[in-house]
Amino acid sequence: MIWNPSIECMDREQLREIQSKRLVKIVDYVYHNTPFYRSKFQEMGLVPEDIKSIDDIAKLPFTDKLDLRDNYPFGLAAVPMSQIVRIHASSGTTGKPVVVLYTRRDLAMWAESISRAFTAYGASKDDIFQISYGYGLFTGGLGAHDGAQNIGASVIPISSGNTQKQITLMHDFGATVLCCTPSYAQFLGEAMNESDWKRDEFKLRIGAFGAEPWTENMRVKLEETLGIKAYDIYGLSEVAGPGVGFECECQHGTHLNEDYFYPEIVNPETGEPLPEGSFGELCFTHLTKEGMPLLRYRTHDLTALHYDKCDCGRTLVRMDRILGRCDDMLIIRGVNVFPSQIEAVILTQPEFEPHFMLIVDRINNTDTSELQVEVKEDYFTDDMATMVGLQRKLESELRSVIGLGFKVRLVEPKGIERSTGKAKRVIDKRVL
Repeated sequence: MIWNPSIECMDREQLREIQSKRLVKIVDYVYHNTPFYRSKFQEMGLVPEDIKSIDDIAKLPFTDKLDLRDNYPFGLAAVPMSQIVRIHASSGTTGKPVVVLYTRRDLAMWAESISRAFTAYGASKDDIFQISYGYGLFTGGLGAHDGAQNIGASVIPISSGNTQKQITLMHDFGATVLCCTPSYAQFLGEAMNESDWKRDEFKLRIGAFGAEPWTENMRVKLEETLGIKAYDIYGLSEVAGPGVGFECECQHGTHLNEDYFYPEIVNPETGEPLPEGSFGELCFTHLTKEGMPLLRYRTHDLTALHYDKCDCGRTLVRMDRILGRCDDMLIIRGVNVFPSQIEAVILTQPEFEPHFMLIVDRINNTDTSELQVEVKEDYFTDDMATMVGLQRKLESELRSVIGLGFKVRLVEPKGIERSTGKAKRVIDKRVL
């Protein structure tokens, strides 16, 4: 199913013309309405008239998260606050939070983006959505809520946490679509299977999971645990929130709503644009946003883009699954490691749950890495030889796939703390 075929299946040349017109307009808009960008332009000797089409986007300055924090709270607003109807912000775990501003038109654009996603998953006005992303300053809850409401579906705005109530309402209200982080979805699946109800007593059929990187192996695990079809929904607060990108039924990548958010791939070290299909850092430029438009925002997400037409009929660019973030990448004894790589290895082993914690430290000037992994109940035993065998098996597989030796410590079932939001997978004591 396609929500807006005229855009999602548009000829690419025609789409490029629209992107060019919108880029020219947004550049002029931010120059005259956002002092931060006007100052940037003047430093570069750039004027809006220098931008004539989408081909000129590389002339524009980058924007990074530090720029948003330096302009906290409303320094990047392009309209008076009297026109801002919604304020979201990041959790702000390091330094000042990142604040994002929306006009009424911005919210309508966001709801349109998420409507495309939910429709691609096969959802409609006949569905009941259980929104288990956090509501409040986090964009997940209200973003998904508005998108589901926009397609005419019923919404259970339960937010995250209170797992037993989640399961009860999911059963009693007949929820058919679950929206949350993949790690919390796994937690809910475990709770469902431990409840007094059988899985076929639930009506759940679709999962819209995002807000953290996850793997194909995790998709298989979630589909088995929850009895659903699991889809990735991509977004980030600074650009809009969930709905910047979405999978279709083909699941050959994530379609990006590039009529609103223009994507580029650049070299994460030099910032140089990379050719189609190259792996690098993803950047977005707002093409229509009013409240707080950003130019060439560096997401630090690492991926690649593909422009060939999808078998679903959509011509919107497809993004590879996010490997991780530049700032999530760990360098341990000279080896680049992403938490998603560790998860992928763990999920190939039937004895382990997809719950782990990596603790990195530096002792006597040497990096150390302890990987705590939860063993499934059926495989957990007091027999030391059996457990040592499991430990060595996983250590061998990790060394083979990632190229690094990890000290694995096996943890009893339920021994690793569950998260109702984004899962915390790494404690790097080297930077504490």
